[in-house]
Amino acid sequence: MIYTVTFNPAIDYIVRMPEFIAGATNRVNYEQVLGGGKGINVSIVLKNLGIDSTALGFISGFTGKEIIRQLHSFGCKSDFIELPNGFSDIPANAIEELFAKLDKLTAGDTLVLAGSIPKTLPDDIYEKIMARLENRNINIVVDATKNLLLNVLKYHPFLIKPNNHELAEMFNVTLTCNDDIITYAKKLQDMGAKNVLVSMGKDGAILVAEDGSITY
Repeated sequence: MIYTVTFNPAIDYIVRMPEFIAGATNRVNYEQVLGGGKGINVSIVLKNLGIDSTALGFISGFTGKEIIRQLHSFGCKSDFIELPNGFSDIPANAIEELFAKLDKLTAGDTLVLAGSIPKTLPDDIYEKIMARLENRNINIVVDATKNLLLNVLKYHPFLIKPNNHELAEMFNVTLTCNDDIITYAKKLQDMGAKNVLVSMGKDGAILVAEDGSITY
């Protein structure tokens, strides 16, 4: 089973207009409201591919209810923890409740930790989760930025997914070609990651796999 964790869920409000005119009244001709957050997006994409997953994390209020409604409308499963006092208050017992859910994962399961961490949670929450699940044969995927990602490498995540800009920032370098990307992706492997998938926007992605193979 695949589980996704989103610590910063959101409602994305998308509007479009045929033309923007500065200083004038501009009216939109399209609008859409979507539940968002990286882990939630992963669950939706997986379902579109015919793969089941369970979305985990914290929700509250209208935002939380709408996210659950939309996930279920896509056919996704969820097992969120509802916060009675809003996202600005994530008490220790709520964190322990999440840990208890994660403790039920079994060998062969996949856990996707994706996105940023709110200030109401400890900044090492990803590390704590991975330490708790260490040596249990659980495949952990991490999609996060800079230190959030670098700090979990010691737990040997199955897959990490920086983009090319984040990869350059991690090593304070300029990446000028695919060979540069591969070189620094391999450095992340040396630091502990098993597989490294570097996304490059419209230019696709490069996967540097544990077996040494490279896929464009």
